[in-house]
Amino acid sequence: MAFIPPHRYSGLLPSLPGVRYHHPSRGRRGCKRPSCPRPDKQEDTHKSSLYAVATTYEKPIGKMVDFGKWPSFTLLSPQEVESIRQACVFGTCANEVIYTTDDDEVYAFGQNCSNCLGTGDNQSSMTPRRLDALCGKKITGISYGSGPHVLVCTDDGKLYAWGHNGYNQLGNGNTVQGTVPVRISVDAMKKRVTQVACGSHHSMVLTTDGEVYTWGYNNCGQIGSGTTTNQPVPRRVSTPLHNKVIVSIAAGPTCSMAITDYGQVFGWGYNGTGQLGVGGTGNQLIPCKVVFVQPVCIVQIVCGYSHTMALTDQGYLYSWGANSNGQLGIGNKSNQLSPIKVETHERIVEIAACHSSHTSAAKSQRGQVYMWGLCRGQIILSPHLTNFTCTDDVFACFSNPPVMWRQLSIGRSYMATLRHYRGCRTRGIIGYSFVLRT
Repeated sequence: MAFIPPHRYSGLLPSLPGVRYHHPSRGRRGCKRPSCPRPDKQEDTHKSSLYAVATTYEKPIGKMVDFGKWPSFTLLSPQEVESIRQACVFGTCANEVIYTTDDDEVYAFGQNCSNCLGTGDNQSSMTPRRLDALCGKKITGISYGSGPHVLVCTDDGKLYAWGHNGYNQLGNGNTVQGTVPVRISVDAMKKRVTQVACGSHHSMVLTTDGEVYTWGYNNCGQIGSGTTTNQPVPRRVSTPLHNKVIVSIAAGPTCSMAITDYGQVFGWGYNGTGQLGVGGTGNQLIPCKVVFVQPVCIVQIVCGYSHTMALTDQGYLYSWGANSNGQLGIGNKSNQLSPIKVETHERIVEIAACHSSHTSAAKSQRGQVYMWGLCRGQIILSPHLTNFTCTDDVFACFSNPPVMWRQLSIGRSYMATLRHYRGCRTRGIIGYSFVLRT
């Protein structure tokens, strides 16, 4: 699934055939925050009145991803590549692949370290092997750790896990490696999962009711339980998130981040280089609010190996944490303990980072793709304009290892929808996520 971060203005959405933009009634109220003016008070009523999109493309628009940029896919036949609908390249050397086809078949191939392919054994495979436990399930999210272990969620809210389990990161109550995908129950109420995120050896999920559950390795407090004891099964992160609705999560190797429906950011876990953005370097055993210099509404957050980036509803980019490789994009190599604005000179609509590398990327409203940080051994201190058309290409060509920073979802037809967030001080809507789905 590919996300373009939330924005209020129709100018941020691409002009795509078959997509209709629906406008709200004139009486709908917006956020009272100065940066989120009421729609009916805007000078440009066309731009400010866009609130929702829900439609499907009428005709095929073809494949949009060049899988040839990832070496592993050269092992597949042209017919196999053409059938791919979703894919994820992961692993220490980016030599493990999981993908789904147009008919919801799921396959995996590669090295199979720690049984991370889920094929039932520890044998590597140069040819795709079918994962029967997931075939027919509509996968909506996939994430991987450093073991690696793998988490998958489906459109009916079910959670599956397999792979390395030395620190309880599978959430099944033991430390035995998972050789095949196993269903994991989140809470006794069997919560429905909408998003998954893996740290090196801990796991996070977001449920449909806006709750965050974590489990696994907890040496730095990344579970958010207030202790450093490992967590064998999913546990809700409560204090101080118990009365907040979470809309997005992200995980660094040993830290965790979450965004509320009011655009606030909370972080917990390891903070040795300031990656939590709380102004110091002490580890945090419970979620702590990230404080920005000025009021902002965050709509997307990503974690690198030891740095964090956030995108506002106004298209501004902030970063913090380690910067020895220029991954913050601020023109120097100084670590930042609090969020600092990255100068991009144009509105940003997507940011990208991966916890297995020091590479950062962003895409602008005009479709320009920038990269910075450690790019194939070269340190780039500020956003560098590339000829790429998507942030995924940056990681395929310049990240080491060349893993995918997210699950890629592609296909011949797409549906465009907008997610909404509640206002910062009222119930008005302040932003959306533009989603491409098959």
